[in-house]
Amino acid sequence: MELREIAKRMMVSCLNVRAGEQVLIITDDKKLPIGTALYNAAQDLGAEALLMTMTPRQVSGEEPPAAVAAAMKAADVVIAPMATSITHTRAKIEAAKAGARVATMPNITEDMFSQGAMTADYDQVMDLTLRVTELLTKAATARIEKDGCVLTLDLTGRPGIPSPGVYREKGQSGNLPSGEAYIAPLEDGSNGEMVIDGSMVGLGKLDEPLRVRVEGGKLKEITGPGAEKLGVLLANDRNATLCELGIGTNHAARVTGIILEDEKAYHTVHIAFGTNIGFQGTNKADCHIDGVILNPTLYLDDQLILKDGEFVI
Repeated sequence: MELREIAKRMMVSCLNVRAGEQVLIITDDKKLPIGTALYNAAQDLGAEALLMTMTPRQVSGEEPPAAVAAAMKAADVVIAPMATSITHTRAKIEAAKAGARVATMPNITEDMFSQGAMTADYDQVMDLTLRVTELLTKAATARIEKDGCVLTLDLTGRPGIPSPGVYREKGQSGNLPSGEAYIAPLEDGSNGEMVIDGSMVGLGKLDEPLRVRVEGGKLKEITGPGAEKLGVLLANDRNATLCELGIGTNHAARVTGIILEDEKAYHTVHIAFGTNIGFQGTNKADCHIDGVILNPTLYLDDQLILKDGEFVI
């Protein structure tokens, strides 16, 4: 099936795009072919389709130009296939507040449309995502264990956020493909060490693990092959803030080195550093950098959620 037809199917099943709606496709020079396919698919569905292209952002979490942000707030549906992520930007937050249904697709590939996470049973993904989200909301603490490392996170008072890949109602937003439940830990409440061995934004799929040390919610040290490429994380305390804990809930997702799909995969959790104002956090940084942990053990309070990557709920 050609990309245009797959895009059309996705728009109907995940976003409920209807004739006459204003559907804004935001893309950059690197993802223009995918953006064009989505634009054409929206036209096929009878929507008022618009296509905006920009220079690729330098890092994930960087705001789009003001003109793009303004257009997002005016649209009924926003779809953003880009080389970097605008998922946690003010522009996305304001667009959703204005009522837009927003699907962000950072570093989406044509392969993802026909293989992996986009092929999941999204009713099944939604069911598990909502169950895990409820557990996150109720929990005061999280503990990740992996290869002798332990990382604890204070979740007190923070709500879990579902990203099931289904955004059919006004103001709903998230990634596509998707399948995760996530939360913003308290910005000064994470401590310990952890191994990141799946993938890392800026490095892709990891052949050898990275090791991070966190104190008082801030990244103090990151070591391992390629760590020198992640200097943005240590540039200031805002970038160094451990801002997210996420749990993958998509049974069809693969770990390929593209974080959009990697962080949704079963048998994984991920942590991120940087911006979290888009999901009830208070930290606005210059970036949002995720790292995926394979086959961890995870406790929420004292309840075992994952045992060596396997759900036990």
